[in-house]
Amino acid sequence: MLDGFPRPPCYPIPVAPESGGNRSVLLDVLTSPVPKGLFPSPVDVRHVLCLHVGTPVPVSYRTDNRERDGVRLHGQFCVVPAGSSTRWVVSAPATSLLLRLSPSFLRETAHAMGLSTLDADLAPSIHVRDPHIERIGWMMQAEDHDAYPGGRLFTDSLASALVARLFALQSRHVGTGVKPGRALPARLLRNVIEYIEAHLDEDLTLAELAEVAGYSLSHFKPLFRQAVGKPVHRFVLERRVERARALLLEGRKSIVEVAFETGFANPSHMARCMRRALGVSPSQIGKS
Repeated sequence: MLDGFPRPPCYPIPVAPESGGNRSVLLDVLTSPVPKGLFPSPVDVRHVLCLHVGTPVPVSYRTDNRERDGVRLHGQFCVVPAGSSTRWVVSAPATSLLLRLSPSFLRETAHAMGLSTLDADLAPSIHVRDPHIERIGWMMQAEDHDAYPGGRLFTDSLASALVARLFALQSRHVGTGVKPGRALPARLLRNVIEYIEAHLDEDLTLAELAEVAGYSLSHFKPLFRQAVGKPVHRFVLERRVERARALLLEGRKSIVEVAFETGFANPSHMARCMRRALGVSPSQIGKS
């Protein structure tokens, strides 16, 4: 219960996401019903972006100690900082797509981007429209619907993109924390690539690859991209496709075995990625 109001049935009691070392979740997603009537949004230990899903719904809400009216439109979002809540009166049942973001990751990214303490605070916002954040939301929704075929590396990359976009929207002075043209040194790049090759069958994360390189997560990502010319998650996906292709050409393992030995979520995920990258299916490669 929250101030006498029931928590939505699918919205679990929040558990701190900061434990677990490098395996801590940077960003997760949850589809939550919003009941008609008076509804204070549940308090979460994470920062929450609430994207409205579906038909327009007239609402009123309290902000700056004043009641305001508006209409929630599909794709619009509200920002609810960690530990806070927004009081709504909803005219009809609605649905929210909740993007829940790690506060420690937000702080780390702010530091890497050279933001001041004031600029690093995530400001509460109501009825915001931004195509970049909306796209991240729908990608997270698709990942959740398909049981996360892209793995932690992909959702970590979306978390990084989300934080950078949030800061860009609310700060006039956004830096990258990395000098233009600076790349991951060759020796460290070699260490990271060797680690990727040795753990290609695992659910890799940005944090563990950053630790191998000896950089913070927020610094590592642009340095790696500058060094290889592509994002980390795309590089790893291409290595998985190439490893799978080689194993299929050997012909000693089944498609199912190859999929799991190269870090794909399942054979269907491997097939989609191979068609996109190579223009052929795993079965066609196995016959060549």
